[in-house]
Amino acid sequence: MATASLAATSRADTGKGVARKLRSAGRIPGVIYGHARTPLSLSIDTHEFALLLEKVSYRTTVFELAIDGTKANTLIREIQRHPYKKEVLHVDFQELVAGEKVTVSVPLAFVGASIGVKEGGIIDQIMHELSIRVDPMQIPNHIDVDVTALAIGRSIHVGDVTVPAGIEVQDDEDATICTCAAPKEEKAAEPVEGAPVIAEPEVLTKGKKDEEGAEVAAPKAGAPKAVAPKAGAKA
Repeated sequence: MATASLAATSRADTGKGVARKLRSAGRIPGVIYGHARTPLSLSIDTHEFALLLEKVSYRTTVFELAIDGTKANTLIREIQRHPYKKEVLHVDFQELVAGEKVTVSVPLAFVGASIGVKEGGIIDQIMHELSIRVDPMQIPNHIDVDVTALAIGRSIHVGDVTVPAGIEVQDDEDATICTCAAPKEEKAAEPVEGAPVIAEPEVLTKGKKDEEGAEVAAPKAGAPKAVAPKAGAKA
């Protein structure tokens, strides 16, 4: 389990106008909620939060939120981002209660050398995360998937994965995590329909035949041509 500390300030004013002013002042509007508390609007420092996200995976990190002198263990449930700018618009925190399990998505990590890959196969990863229900203090940073026995044409499903004790997998056990596909064969280039066909030049290897059918040698290049005698000329 990863943990991080973050400072926050409660706020009474809400609305789009207030949110815009907060962002202009270098702060991000947010809210903390939980079944044991009334939702509370707050704000956090934009720069501090950006640096924190570079160091931890927020989906599997428990944030100790310091709010006006009090502390609460929380999970980030949603980060709203600008459609095309690198700007966080809003953050939702869920307060954790000791002994109460939560549902989170945890990244999958492949371990081992697949026998299918050794034979030239390619692993196609279909699932990248696993949804689990777990005590917040036992959230793993990732879940290992052993691909050592994965051969060409075979698959690994959710039910094949061994998870630590105390974790309840929420995904369908028949869901496919990855497969090992055979290498693609290279096909010869096929002629493009409508493209002109270039014929190879014909090589003449035989000479012409005389009037009686006997074959005569073809004249060499550059040799003078025989001129037929004019009518009436002496031989």
